[in-house]
Amino acid sequence: MSLIEDLQWRHAVKAYDPTKKVSQENVDKIVEAARFAPTSSGLQPFKILIVENQALKEELAKGALNPDCMRECSHVLVFAAWDRYTEERIDKVYDFTTDERELPRGRFGSYTEKLKSIYLNEAAERNFAHTARQTYIALGLALAQAAELRVDSTPAEGFDNHVVDTVLQLEKHGLKSVSLMYVGVADSSRDWISTMKKVRIPKEDFVVEYK
Repeated sequence: MSLIEDLQWRHAVKAYDPTKKVSQENVDKIVEAARFAPTSSGLQPFKILIVENQALKEELAKGALNPDCMRECSHVLVFAAWDRYTEERIDKVYDFTTDERELPRGRFGSYTEKLKSIYLNEAAERNFAHTARQTYIALGLALAQAAELRVDSTPAEGFDNHVVDTVLQLEKHGLKSVSLMYVGVADSSRDWISTMKKVRIPKEDFVVEYK
């Protein structure tokens, strides 16, 4: 199967079967695809929180636009970005990178100092706007991997970030929620969009070419 065929297969599921679970193996593969997402300067300034616990899902559902999806899916993946860049966070990533490559720490010092001069002088809100954008690359890869595995999924921004951040205590980890991904097994009797024709805007309205 090609990637295009996988993407043609998927749709944003509107209802899940609460009696069925996605295997841990497939959840791990979806998260692994997201872990390999490219990010600005390789900093990977976000984490993915995997929520399977039903009581937690019930709490999160209080702030969801589609609470039934939140409650009934197998797992909720929460894409949460750093609330801001810090010297410690930048150094930790680059120290790990140099150690893994068996290079001396500080090998990329001139570059990390440049990053710090940019990010550490910005307001936290501007930092977060940047880290949050990185999460969408990972979300896209996670959705593609789920499609390849034929795991039903739904990307979601329709939720109360404050509820998610509070329930999962993200502030103490220096994180803020950005987007969600529901994974599970679609309930074909209630997933009303599944029988509809998949529609994308025409290529001529989507692509602008400069030759």
